[in-house]
Amino acid sequence: MGYPEAVLDGQYDNLFARVAGYLPESRQAIDEWQADLALQLGVGGEKFSPGVRELEQLIKRDGIIRMYVTQMIEEVPPPHRYINGVDELLAALDLIRRTAPQYNPNREKRVFFPMSALFVYMMMTPAGEALFRNEKFNRAVQRILKEWCDHLNGDKSLGVLTEKENGWLSPPAAKEFDLDEYVTAADRKKPHWGFTSFNAFFHRELLPGKRPVDTDPAAVVSANDGTVFRIARNIKETDEFWLKGQPYSLVDMLNGSPYTTRFLNGDVFQSFLAGSDYHRWRSPIDGVVRSAEVVDGLMFSNAESAGEDPTAGTYSQGYQASVNTRGLVFIESPDPKIGMVCVIPIGITEISSVTIGVKPDQPVKKGDELGWFSYGGSSMCLVFEPGKVRFADGLKPNTKIRVSARIATAVR
Repeated sequence: MGYPEAVLDGQYDNLFARVAGYLPESRQAIDEWQADLALQLGVGGEKFSPGVRELEQLIKRDGIIRMYVTQMIEEVPPPHRYINGVDELLAALDLIRRTAPQYNPNREKRVFFPMSALFVYMMMTPAGEALFRNEKFNRAVQRILKEWCDHLNGDKSLGVLTEKENGWLSPPAAKEFDLDEYVTAADRKKPHWGFTSFNAFFHRELLPGKRPVDTDPAAVVSANDGTVFRIARNIKETDEFWLKGQPYSLVDMLNGSPYTTRFLNGDVFQSFLAGSDYHRWRSPIDGVVRSAEVVDGLMFSNAESAGEDPTAGTYSQGYQASVNTRGLVFIESPDPKIGMVCVIPIGITEISSVTIGVKPDQPVKKGDELGWFSYGGSSMCLVFEPGKVRFADGLKPNTKIRVSARIATAVR
């Protein structure tokens, strides 16, 4: 199946991982990376992990999934097809799940999300669009991603945490990720700067005082570092989130929570996190946690309706707020003028690991940590009751925000 190169460029430019800096700015670099990966696969080698074997068995026994996987691979345009057949796809997944990503200072060529880079053309095909929404296939891929997360949580991932050229502690990386905000001079003298794994580096803690909290009782603060995606008002209980523009649909976003009716006709503030952003998230208000859960969902699915995206290639984030793996943390303020806020951390691509660190009935202060993302792409929604907040002037798409800084004020 042929695709004009201009169409492929447009689809690639719309990918979250490219916009957030996890995939190279140049699509040619994806081809070079895939070609190099294919050369490493060889024949035989290590036995597949349990997760990869599970996917292998699923493909063998489920004819519909086998059809979609086969078609997905065959539908990739031949000039960009470096994975030829199911066996090579499985071998590539097995290689990736036991490898930590290397740093690359060159934004034109960096590949920080290897599974996204592997799937990039497959996701764009008609068969791929259907396959990555298949629940059984999605669960099998999640199992492999969990194995990769376990690898990144362990000391075998420390080989990339060095000061060498492609190390995450190298001078260019230290500058890009503002590591002075996270590590002291004493830390730098320790092996791997004191980090115990790659994921420990990824969701590293800020040094005290680096994100002061706006203490004005009327202030609602950002839950995360990131970039504004969208502010939407008058959100409906149900809406067609898969259509162009991806309107928010409360029932789907909130997974049918009994609190849904409190947010009818309310507001949504959504932002996304880049690779260099702080990946822990905090409470936007003082209050009590009424409910906290993680909802399993999709990871690599994009909305076909997005089309060309003048807002920096992030249209699918609205759609992903309804279908992706996400946390739901409902916090109720003692101030009725603020009411209840739902904090929704969303995993996008790769591991999609959302860890919640608070429990129901737990009191929290504005700026208290609620949880964190392990390695992978991430977005954040804050959902407000109708008429409760007035958003700060200047908060437009692509505006940078900082955790614990004011984004809105309670309407008095």
